[in-house]
Amino acid sequence: MLRTPAEVARRLLAGEVAAGARAIRWLDDRDPRGAEVLSLIYPQTGRAQVVGVTGPPGAGKSTLTDVLVAEWRKRGQRVGVIAVDPSSPFTGGAILGDRVRMSRHALDPGVFIRSLGTRGQAGGLSRSTQDACLIFDAMGYDIVLVETVGVGQDEIDVVNLAHTTVIVAVPGLGDEIQAVKAGLMEAGDIFVVNKADRDGYDATHRQMELMLHLRAQAVADLRWDVPLLRAAAAKGEGAEAIVDAIAAHRSFLKQEGDFANRSRLRAREQVLSLVRDALAARALAMSGDAILQQVEMRRLDPYAAADRILSALSEKSAAA
Repeated sequence: MLRTPAEVARRLLAGEVAAGARAIRWLDDRDPRGAEVLSLIYPQTGRAQVVGVTGPPGAGKSTLTDVLVAEWRKRGQRVGVIAVDPSSPFTGGAILGDRVRMSRHALDPGVFIRSLGTRGQAGGLSRSTQDACLIFDAMGYDIVLVETVGVGQDEIDVVNLAHTTVIVAVPGLGDEIQAVKAGLMEAGDIFVVNKADRDGYDATHRQMELMLHLRAQAVADLRWDVPLLRAAAAKGEGAEAIVDAIAAHRSFLKQEGDFANRSRLRAREQVLSLVRDALAARALAMSGDAILQQVEMRRLDPYAAADRILSALSEKSAAA
């Protein structure tokens, strides 16, 4: 039985899917046992390449993810997929749409697909996405692919999580370069125009080429030659070139020393995020809702309110 953190950690490191699922569940529920598991398996992380796939709604990200997984499996690589789904308004859990679309991989022991609900979090990334990445990494998956919910301009969050960010655009949405508006054009490592069999593909491709040309002119140290690739994922086209590009980007990061750097930055950001959340919860628990109500009633400005809350927290810490 998977009841103790030590047992879950041991079986997780042996690659058991049930143990990985239990650990992710504990972490997503903020069960203290999840943090215990993470402390036991953390030294075994840092090997997997985390790949973020993002873009506007309707770009075909789930279908593209499906064909990418199939291509990686042809090459003998094990793949963990984190599909960040919208949360159910009733249960707070993931709606599981992405797992339904990738059901052909359900019986493949080399693929582990997990849906996580956003639970209302802006940015399209679940609060536990990074935890799940660490679990998959410790389980020995070569690739951890994070597919975001596609909520538009907050998608820059995925860049802070991934070693390699794939931006997916598509013709026919009315604004073909919607994905670049959140600053993703500056951050994307690989660009894909999906549904390339649609009318309007040539115009979308030209727009993306122009934006990448402007990016190359604006960035003085653009060492990576950002590829712009074509795909028609529903027809199974384009996955081979994309997987090749992702592998090439990993080699580039390793050569430049940036693979470890991105991992270190992600670890630092996770620590700071946990500290921010804990301090905010503690400060609000001490000050109560009174200060926030004063802000809502325009009797106190946000900066003054923040100063009061922090002062109360500092006084409490000093007294302790």
